[in-house]
Amino acid sequence: MSRAASPATGRPYGLARVARVWRFSRATLYRHRAGDGPATPAVRTRPGPVGACPDAELLGRIRAQILASRLHGEGHRKIWARLRHAGIRTAARRVRRLMGEHGLLAPHRVGRPEERAHDGTITTAAVDAMWGTDMTETVTLAEGRARVFVAVDHCSGECVGNHAAASGNRFEALEPIRQGVRRHFGAVDRHAAKGLALRHDHGSNYMSRDFQAEIRFLGIESSPSFIREPEGNGVAERFIRTLKENFLWVHSFETVEELRRALQDFVTHYNATWLVARHGYRTPNQVRADQRRVDQSNTANLPLAA
Repeated sequence: MSRAASPATGRPYGLARVARVWRFSRATLYRHRAGDGPATPAVRTRPGPVGACPDAELLGRIRAQILASRLHGEGHRKIWARLRHAGIRTAARRVRRLMGEHGLLAPHRVGRPEERAHDGTITTAAVDAMWGTDMTETVTLAEGRARVFVAVDHCSGECVGNHAAASGNRFEALEPIRQGVRRHFGAVDRHAAKGLALRHDHGSNYMSRDFQAEIRFLGIESSPSFIREPEGNGVAERFIRTLKENFLWVHSFETVEELRRALQDFVTHYNATWLVARHGYRTPNQVRADQRRVDQSNTANLPLAA
């Protein structure tokens, strides 16, 4: 139709006019026209100069550099640098492309798995079902660096134990746990805290043999946070953030002993006044007292044994 001549002017209509009247895309027409001829597969090549040598030869030199090195896990940038030292000047992106196409890239950390290791809930419905513990650092004016340890209940948000020491070893890390067991389970004795789980990270002090043996003696189940899921210990870490913003970052201390005593005062004030939103803006002490009252009421309503 585009080649047909107009009876009025004697001139052909033209492709543009016909496509406009028929509301047809010219790009579609051109694409179909190209498919009518003989098929010629287009080979896409990178524009610009090839480089020092063809891909096949460069790939052989890359393999030679990898085999000649005694070190494992070197990435494409180091292979590119070794090629430059050997007098072969090429682009780092080209080296990466060739290594990627032939499975020569160094292994790297994979992404987050699709399935989470837990259901996303780390709080508990009752107090003394799970505690979380963690450590942070601060600096004293006279004695230098100090470590601060805490243990926090996953239900009420109460800090059940706290400790400050110059060392961050496994024995110092146990002190907040002993404090909490003595205060809420009566005594530090064999299986005194049976039924309690302890959430902690994979620090050497928490994973040590002495720490794990001590909590087993107390009847506490070890519950390390999930691999690559740092939010699993989020209750203790959130308390440490509050501790830093309201205590460690706004006060200075001469000695570790002064820090330890001030830390005890702050924790007492925190447990009595900090409002927990998920518990209707009640304090940790109120949450524990209310649950104790409910437990005593349920116990009183139990039928007597025959």
